[in-house]
Amino acid sequence: MRPQLHRYCARMTGSVIDGEDVLQDALLKAFEAAPRTGPLDNPEGWLFRIAHNATLDFLRRRARYNAAHADEDLDMIPALTSPVTERESVTASLGTFMRLPVAQRSAVILRDVLGYSVDEVCSIMCGSVPATKGALQRGRVRLRELAAEPDDVRPPELETAERARLMHYVERFNARDFESLRDMLADDVRLEMVNRTRRAGRRDVSEYFGRYAETSPWHCVPGFVDRRPAIIMFDPQDPSGPPRYFVLLDWDNGSIVNIRDFLFAHYAIEGAELFTLD
Repeated sequence: MRPQLHRYCARMTGSVIDGEDVLQDALLKAFEAAPRTGPLDNPEGWLFRIAHNATLDFLRRRARYNAAHADEDLDMIPALTSPVTERESVTASLGTFMRLPVAQRSAVILRDVLGYSVDEVCSIMCGSVPATKGALQRGRVRLRELAAEPDDVRPPELETAERARLMHYVERFNARDFESLRDMLADDVRLEMVNRTRRAGRRDVSEYFGRYAETSPWHCVPGFVDRRPAIIMFDPQDPSGPPRYFVLLDWDNGSIVNIRDFLFAHYAIEGAELFTLD
């Protein structure tokens, strides 16, 4: 269930990282609401409705996108329901989804990517059937238009110092020199093993590297995930295969102050915009 919720949140926010943040917020709200909600006929729909509202709150806070309520005549919009159209929706990038108005984006993701019926989409979005069908059809049309545009996405650039820090971390990790990595930790460092646990303080976080020391040697490369500097991890049993997950690092005065490791959240890398550094 969590991977499905993340697919929705990531495509609504345009980032697998922001999508995880919104998902965690939604799950917390669901946990807090559960005692007073009582038995649920459709717990999955209930969770998606909470996640949907959480993404809307996120988008409002970010203040970059506004829901568009176009007044097109529904009869003038072609009903694109062919497998080709749905396939275009499933394979569209997160950035492409962000170019759709919020209502269209939500309807297309729920219907074409996650496979919910129109009635279920209406329930999650708290909308009418005509409004939902209109948003879905307009979103499909716009996605097809966007798919025809040339893709000219270029990798971000890193400042020299930031690039050097990232390269040094990767070099020491691949050499399994975990003592050197521990030396990089700030006293007040924080660790989040996404979907598993959190720790704080240099002493507790230092144990984090012990797990990697005891397991197969994961191989990592420096790069970007949704345009954020990241450590991209590859399966040691399949080094030529696709990346499995990623790790985010925050630095302050040359020390690591925050680690966010997605080892237990492999679902998060699906759909991410990935670049590796040369």
